[in-house]
Amino acid sequence: MRFRKWFERLRTKEKESRERPEAGPAADLRATAQSPYPAPRARVRPEPAATVIPWGLRVAAEAGWRLLIIAAGLWVLGQVISAVHVIALALVAAILITALLQPTVARLNRHGVPQGFATALTALCGFVLLALVGWFVVWQVMDNFDDLSGRLEDGVDNLKRWLVDSPFHITEKQIDSATDRIGKSISSRTGQLTDAGIQGFTLVLELLAGVLLTLFSTLFLLYDGARIWAWSLRLAPAATRPALHGAGPLAWHTLTAYVHGTAAIAFIDAACIGLGIYILGVPLALPLAVIIFAAAFVPLVGAVVSGALAVVVALVAEGVFKALLVLLIVLAVQQLEGHILQPFILGHAVRVHPLAVILSVAAGGFVAGIGGAVVAVPLVAVANTVITYLARHGDRSDTPAAPGSPGGSSLSSGSDPASPA
Repeated sequence: MRFRKWFERLRTKEKESRERPEAGPAADLRATAQSPYPAPRARVRPEPAATVIPWGLRVAAEAGWRLLIIAAGLWVLGQVISAVHVIALALVAAILITALLQPTVARLNRHGVPQGFATALTALCGFVLLALVGWFVVWQVMDNFDDLSGRLEDGVDNLKRWLVDSPFHITEKQIDSATDRIGKSISSRTGQLTDAGIQGFTLVLELLAGVLLTLFSTLFLLYDGARIWAWSLRLAPAATRPALHGAGPLAWHTLTAYVHGTAAIAFIDAACIGLGIYILGVPLALPLAVIIFAAAFVPLVGAVVSGALAVVVALVAEGVFKALLVLLIVLAVQQLEGHILQPFILGHAVRVHPLAVILSVAAGGFVAGIGGAVVAVPLVAVANTVITYLARHGDRSDTPAAPGSPGGSSLSSGSDPASPA
């Protein structure tokens, strides 16, 4: 009996040993005997970048090459725009003029005026008004040219006497010597002036082409802006169309608010400064007011240049005392603009930091001259609105569209945002 139990336990142990995988030196020798090659041992090697290169440096490297690709794309885009700068500036100018005139077209549409007639009437009145203003400035300058020339000679003599009698100890001989050097410098650069005249003729031709292109682009944007926007959405990937469809009306609302607010501020500046220099008896008061109005569309720089021009005219024509009074008027109006008019009129529609304004104007001026300085701030304001909307709402397409898009009551007119134009 005891022998039987011992035998059953032995059989059970043999059965368990057969079912268990073999291990140990005997199993290794048996496996080696069955295969002509030794079994490779698994070696886990750590990734060198994970152990040698710090995590912060890896993140900086990955972000760096992505930024280089973005910079290369922007550089290529800048080269393309620079090659067709006349077309680009004309299109941007047409968009700004459309933002200024489109509410009038929408208002006429609400009163039952057809779209085509409302567009033609608004554009005709706008461009006729602009032509009349330009003609008025030229007429005033030509009409007062003889009087201004006489005042210029008297002003130069008065300025010379003031410098001689001033505490700066400037003698009349020094003034005459400086005047002679300026005259000789101008006469020695006659060839450069001729080249500049040829370049100026080319610039006039480009300006005329840009004006015509701006005129036709404005007409089409006023008449068919909604369909142009809907067609533009088709160029974007399908996944991004809902987000762009929601960001477009907000961007247009920001641009419209900027253009209307800037025009109102420019009119107030021109009226205040023009009235002040008119009361002081400075010549060309109305043309200077028009120049101040036009220069106000160039943020920061335009107000300084137009104010300096008014001070120089007052200095030459009326003397130092009235020039100082004009300077005080200009500084007072600029303080009024910076602290009251801009926060009150523009409000929260255009949320751009003053540092961003300065940098954008400088960058636009370096890239595209005066035109680039004019369009830099509205471009930054629109980009800020679009980026903020996309960051907050992502791909949401159910955001209600803001009224006031080009060519109709809103940019979202039509059932399908990506329908063909």
